[in-house]
Amino acid sequence: MKHSKFQALCFSTLGVVFAFAVVVLLNFVVGRIRNVRLDLTEDGLHSLSDGTRDILKRVAQGDTPVVVNFYASRKGNRLPPMEEAYARQVDDLLDGFVSASGGQLILKRFDPQPDSDEEDAAKLDGVDPQMNQGTGEPFYMGISITLDPQKVALPSLTVQRDRLLEYDLARAIAQVMQTNKTVIGVMSPLSVFGAAANPMMMRMGQQASDPWIFITELKRDFDVQPVAMEVESIDPKIEVLLVLHPKDISEKAQFALDQFVMRGGRLIAMLDGLCLADNRNPNPMGFNMGGGSSLPLLLKAWGIEFDTSKVVADAQFSREIDFGRGPQPAPAFLFLNRDAVAPNDVVFGQTDNLLFPFSGVFTGKAVEGLQQEVLLHSSKDAQLVDGITAQLNGQKVMDDFSPTGVEYALAMRLSGKFKTAFPEGKPKAAPVADEEEADAAKEDSGGEHLKESTREGVVYLIGDADFLFDSYCVRIDRVFRVAVPFNGNLALGQNLVEQVAGDSSLIGARSRATVRRPFTVVQQKRAEAEKRFQSEVAGFQKEVDDASAKISEIQSRKEGNQKFILSPEAKVEYDNLIKKQTEANRQLRSVRKELRQEVESLQFWTKVINIAAMPLLITGAGLGLAVARRRRTAAR
Repeated sequence: MKHSKFQALCFSTLGVVFAFAVVVLLNFVVGRIRNVRLDLTEDGLHSLSDGTRDILKRVAQGDTPVVVNFYASRKGNRLPPMEEAYARQVDDLLDGFVSASGGQLILKRFDPQPDSDEEDAAKLDGVDPQMNQGTGEPFYMGISITLDPQKVALPSLTVQRDRLLEYDLARAIAQVMQTNKTVIGVMSPLSVFGAAANPMMMRMGQQASDPWIFITELKRDFDVQPVAMEVESIDPKIEVLLVLHPKDISEKAQFALDQFVMRGGRLIAMLDGLCLADNRNPNPMGFNMGGGSSLPLLLKAWGIEFDTSKVVADAQFSREIDFGRGPQPAPAFLFLNRDAVAPNDVVFGQTDNLLFPFSGVFTGKAVEGLQQEVLLHSSKDAQLVDGITAQLNGQKVMDDFSPTGVEYALAMRLSGKFKTAFPEGKPKAAPVADEEEADAAKEDSGGEHLKESTREGVVYLIGDADFLFDSYCVRIDRVFRVAVPFNGNLALGQNLVEQVAGDSSLIGARSRATVRRPFTVVQQKRAEAEKRFQSEVAGFQKEVDDASAKISEIQSRKEGNQKFILSPEAKVEYDNLIKKQTEANRQLRSVRKELRQEVESLQFWTKVINIAAMPLLITGAGLGLAVARRRRTAAR
């Protein structure tokens, strides 16, 4: 018996050692095999996107190979630990690019060391040194891509942009293959191109503003030209026109946009219900009271309506936000996931994790001849509210919340043959005293204009302009001098322009970099919990408001020498109202606390189940196998 037990123990030990050796050997062999990977992620995040493959297919079909120089200071442990691991990730991805290019992409690896030829080559290729914070020594990690005579450098690869690595590489390759850049026009009253500080305002602490990251990114791929808000005609070279927050746009400027669409130009109009980026006229409290923006004459001609005084509040897509006073309800800050997008659209169908603050909505039905497609919408647990109220008092909006059951359109596409919004021609100019100027204005207004588009046109309408403002789409890393997207806003803006401009190969790579998997079940349950507590909160809030009104009424009765004195009856009534108000406030706080605890508990247990389910399942399966095996052994 002892010999049998000893023999079993030896066999078990040898089995464990053999299994360990097999695992180590397999890991070693597989680690040496490049370009072979099994991607089990839902979105294929570790495989090349279709857009990247399309670009590499063009490389494979070209006559001249594309040369990729990868610089990484590997010797002497010059790379920090995280960057060293990231360099291996870059290596793997580059090997995948080479494989997909059919050998037409030539990869060269260099190890720049101090005072070496490789270091000189890195500098000539536009790769910048970075500082190892641990050792204080410089190191290089960057890429240069060349297709004579074009060269594009990724000066410093950083871990912060790891999810954008495939996109950055694919875009750089597309850039060196590009001959002519599409001209993009941008019309906006906002300082999207940056602005120098006014000398007078500099004394008050105002600084110059940088261009929006969105504009900076567009300039890497397109010839981006500013278009004045007072423009009377659009330059024929402009193929795509972006209009951001056209507040108080003139009739003449709308006529220019109208004729741009009539001649086949592609228009992307980003309107707003309440534009937070428009800080030109803030009120003394620091809030934006400027309202929204629209293209009223054009929208009317197309059959679409847009109310600039209303924004959409959505219990399903909103969260509490800390604005410096602790977490507060922000029902008009919409955190949109895939449930909000048109799944089959080439651009919006790959969109995820968007932030739309104080968005307006589009209503109405497109006129005959135009096809209307909703690309982005609210949930049915939404309603339209006053924009200023939503900005100043989100709690009141939630207390009075009454969903309409309507999925409001936040973005749409109109396509087809457009008809002019100005059948009588160019809007007449204001009367002028000078006869020569009057004759010139008359001649100008009577010029030829198009009454119908010359070919099938397309117009994109988006109910928010803030989603492309830096504060709502990127975090600026001042150390590494890079902008890191924290949601899909920037990707959506760039994808939309690239799709409209005619080259959509980069859409897939960029969109996957911002994929996020929110706890949609938690958001739904939270909205349901808020509904259950809403009537209680509203009731207690009404008691507080009623008591406050009566207290104010009693205090207003004081006159003359009674300014600080109340009658005995009024004093009793006043004390009772104070007690009632205090009790109602206490109950209101209690209900809100209970709601908050229920939501937090739901979030906690949902996370626990998601995280612990698989380990528990494996453990249970292992225990079950062990028990079954013991029973079979005992039966023998």
